[in-house]
Amino acid sequence: MTRSTQPLSLTINGRRVGPVAVPDDLMLIEFLQEYMNLTGTRYGCGLGVCHACIIIHDRDDGTSEKLPACITGALSLNGQCIRTIEGHATRDAAGNVTALSHVQQAFLDHFSFQCSYCTPGLVNGVTVLIERLQRHPVPRDQVEQVVLDSLDDHICRCTGYVRYYEAVKQLILQSPGLTTGGDA
Repeated sequence: MTRSTQPLSLTINGRRVGPVAVPDDLMLIEFLQEYMNLTGTRYGCGLGVCHACIIIHDRDDGTSEKLPACITGALSLNGQCIRTIEGHATRDAAGNVTALSHVQQAFLDHFSFQCSYCTPGLVNGVTVLIERLQRHPVPRDQVEQVVLDSLDDHICRCTGYVRYYEAVKQLILQSPGLTTGGDA
């Protein structure tokens, strides 16, 4: 039996890839891991519920959204721009990490993870939140609820929620321009 394929082109972490012939039913997580060797996106539940596999989809209007890679067909993003966990840190010409993103550093500073299986999805989800707050800051007295709402759909089996929560809350409160109604 021959599987039907179609060409797929994407921009991943700022790099254009494709066209690559992929099966019609290929999920994005499979494309990233098996075709692109980007293995940081984690397969968790396979249902889009746990959010371990969250990637960032950069929309044409300049906004971003989080997408579960385990239930998103790769071909549904043909021609689109996405970001994975591999695209956050700054690297030198040799590919060595020279600086973590603000979200990654906040998680590290707060010892937010134990096994780190959920961390890539959380980094991507919180990055989308930070980008949204850059466009639409929230009152400082609403930060706790915003963080709770943002982290609510991410499952951490090690129960590191408190440390993730504290890292995100502190990052938002200390980053200029993300809140209104008080000193940043």
